[in-house]
Amino acid sequence: MSTIPVIDISSFANGRDIATDVLVHAVEHVGFFAITGHGITTEQLDAMHTLVAEVFSVSMEDKQRQAILRDNYRGFIPLGFFTPNRSDDPNSDTPADRYEGFKLHTEVDPADPICSRSAIYGPNRWADHPANMAEVVLDYWAACDRIANSLLRVFEHALGLDPAALTSRFDHPVTNMTLLHYPPSTPDENIHGIHPHKDTNVLTILHPDPIGGLFVRTQDGDWIEATCPEGALLVNTGDMMEVWSGGRFVSTPHKVVNTTGKQRYSFPWFLVPSHDEIIEPLVPLQPGFERRDGVEVGPWSLEVWRTNWPDAIPADDDSHLGTLDQ
Repeated sequence: MSTIPVIDISSFANGRDIATDVLVHAVEHVGFFAITGHGITTEQLDAMHTLVAEVFSVSMEDKQRQAILRDNYRGFIPLGFFTPNRSDDPNSDTPADRYEGFKLHTEVDPADPICSRSAIYGPNRWADHPANMAEVVLDYWAACDRIANSLLRVFEHALGLDPAALTSRFDHPVTNMTLLHYPPSTPDENIHGIHPHKDTNVLTILHPDPIGGLFVRTQDGDWIEATCPEGALLVNTGDMMEVWSGGRFVSTPHKVVNTTGKQRYSFPWFLVPSHDEIIEPLVPLQPGFERRDGVEVGPWSLEVWRTNWPDAIPADDDSHLGTLDQ
């Protein structure tokens, strides 16, 4: 497949469990697809793009004051702070990814008893500017929740699972979002906005910046740009969905390279189940699928969080939930 398939989901956006051949083919062979008929308005998308640009327009002093902390992974991520793909060579001079971010998690009232289970639950640290940040983000977040719920019902049907076999796993989700700003680079610098990687979550919803720069690796090993119609959203399945499907729905490497000469902004939304859920295959394994034993969402998410810090060493060398040989 040399292009990202575009799918009109209006037929099941209201809860009708219809698994189309093109959707199933996309997640089996590409792991990425674009959706129209998703119900998010142009005004909502414009509001998010405007907000993200404004979030990163503040001074460095303001960003540092509201930066992420080891015990509260919410707030500004400094430019070039997190490490790129780890290397066996501790002296590797691989340049840091060229992005800055603002991390958000599912908004949870601090009085909610679930907060005692894990530090990953709690209220967000909303930026001081713009003043309507929480209102705009939570409005868009609710729309993503609705879309994801509809897609999960489609995946349940396609995998032959009972109704709610997937949707019931999100009572207290660890879902999160990263607001991102990619300053431009030049081709001769050979710097990634974000290095090639696979998402570890269930699925990701993204409204791409129209300037481009997101690339997806096909099963043939080629990199194609992930383009989609104006107003469409990009969706990709991650490692958790790959494991649930026994390797049938693939988690695909992708990267960002911003050599457009323009500032690039995005706001990917990452669907993650509840803290106590165990990620393991729910259907028979595909030939060639390699997987870890059952992985608990909360500890796994906290380990991903912890090892983002430059001086953190992964607890083991198995940094994925599962993968098909490609």
